Amino acid sequence: MTTMADTAHSEPAIYVYEAPLRIWHWINALAILTLAFTGYFIGSPFPTMPGEASGGYSGEANYLMGYIRFVHFAAAWIFIIGFLGRLYWAIVGNHHARQLFMPPFFSASFWEGVFHEAKWYLFMVKEPRKYTGHNPMAVLFMFGILVWGTVFMIFTGLALYGEGAGMDSWIYTYFSGWIIPLFGQSQDVHTFHHLGMWFILMFVMMHIYVAIREDIMSRQSLISTMVSGWRMFKDDRDVDDGH
Repeated sequence: MTTMADTAHSEPAIYVYEAPLRIWHWINALAILTLAFTGYFIGSPFPTMPGEASGGYSGEANYLMGYIRFVHFAAAWIFIIGFLGRLYWAIVGNHHARQLFMPPFFSASFWEGVFHEAKWYLFMVKEPRKYTGHNPMAVLFMFGILVWGTVFMIFTGLALYGEGAGMDSWIYTYFSGWIIPLFGQSQDVHTFHHLGMWFILMFVMMHIYVAIREDIMSRQSLISTMVSGWRMFKDDRDVDDGH
């Protein structure tokens, strides 16, 4: 249940995000950008490439798309392992580490906070509420787009990867064998995987905008908090404990 805690957080700084969570955040951000960049060219490859499509050292050889695919797959495994590590830290970390995975959907005060944040972002209210963790709207969007978007991209990506690995691979058995028929055909999975990339990129752009905006307008730190772990407040009015 979300409760207001004006007097409980009168200190100017609160330790919120532990080191493993912060490390995951930045590695995940780099992996997403790498996956988006390489994934775009995999979906829309160069129309013509000179030379033989090989990895040799000859001046005629050209293995650029192969290198792009390799970087994409390497970033994908980092993305997957990082997400599994993030799930683990949601269990063993502090309560802020669990926020993204356990939104209080049945709490009236949570939804009231979501609507208040919507009005704040639309410049319909003058005073922001301050939270030690993520605000309710951030929790809602991160759960819906980041968490489930990550799950969707991992499953569809592994399904596509399993095609190349072969029908006798464990990836094909556990992912390709049922996900591709579920969508219809391989090209449909490619299309939805590609669309998922754009949804996540739109979320990233909104995330960056909101973080910068809140750092400036709400008198509390956001960007530096994900570097140091400490949430800084310029005053102690209207601070929410973020539960």
